[in-house]
Amino acid sequence: MRNLDMTTLRSFVAVADQGGVTRAAAMLNLTQSAVSMQLKRLEDLLGLGLLDRSGRGVALTPSGEQMLGYARRLVALNDEVVGRLTDQVWEGEVTFGVPHDIIHPVIPRVLKQFYAAFPRVRVHLISLYSSLLMEAHGKGEIDLILTTETVLGPGGETLTEVPLRFYGAPGGVAWKQRPLRIANCRNCLFRPKAIRLLEEAQIPWESAIDSNSDGAIEATVSADLAVTTMLEGTAPHLLEAVPQNSGLPDLGLQKINMYGAATPRSELVTQLAAVVRQGFGAPLMAVAS
Repeated sequence: MRNLDMTTLRSFVAVADQGGVTRAAAMLNLTQSAVSMQLKRLEDLLGLGLLDRSGRGVALTPSGEQMLGYARRLVALNDEVVGRLTDQVWEGEVTFGVPHDIIHPVIPRVLKQFYAAFPRVRVHLISLYSSLLMEAHGKGEIDLILTTETVLGPGGETLTEVPLRFYGAPGGVAWKQRPLRIANCRNCLFRPKAIRLLEEAQIPWESAIDSNSDGAIEATVSADLAVTTMLEGTAPHLLEAVPQNSGLPDLGLQKINMYGAATPRSELVTQLAAVVRQGFGAPLMAVAS
């Protein structure tokens, strides 16, 4: 009888999620050779090729794509069983603050994985602007927060860096208009940066809306009445990135930082922070003193 090994399945899922062996190895705290060996062991056990290694990156074969769904379910079930039946049963609550624009796609997976390991722990998710999250965390009102910033503040660690882009309506032309109409919430940290770079590029601009409603901003932009600024990969389906050759300035990179893990208020915060790091695939973390 052939039995699937959970370690090899976890490595396979990590490689698929991270897009390569190097990032998966860093996330799992293993060497690249160890992860590669586990993948080969899984392929040998099944007698199937799960990864297409012919290109520059690592892609899944048709068998690998089919296997990925099973592997995710098996790993999740394993973590749930261990979490529910282990002698170390955690109970309590953790407050976790995340800006709305980086909730998807990572945070749902983080919450699901954390719940599987600690089913009796309640995670209270709070969504606010980065500046408000920093303020609340400083007052001790939130245990662990993520922020989107251009710099790293004291006590924080950088999980990843993501390009900041202009977004508009699919096939829209608002980005061609002058003055350029921009739509951002009043407290959006991206707005001052975008305005500064537009003015440095001598591109006239004007505000298209005065609101703190994300829904109102998305409605305005999706109607092709303005453009907005968002982190790459976080935009809803009704918006698309403005073409790179649009003539609009490059907005550079934004850091996704985490605060609260350096001096955790409980072991639960430490455990949640570890899952968050895995979710964002942060093998190298810049830690501010």
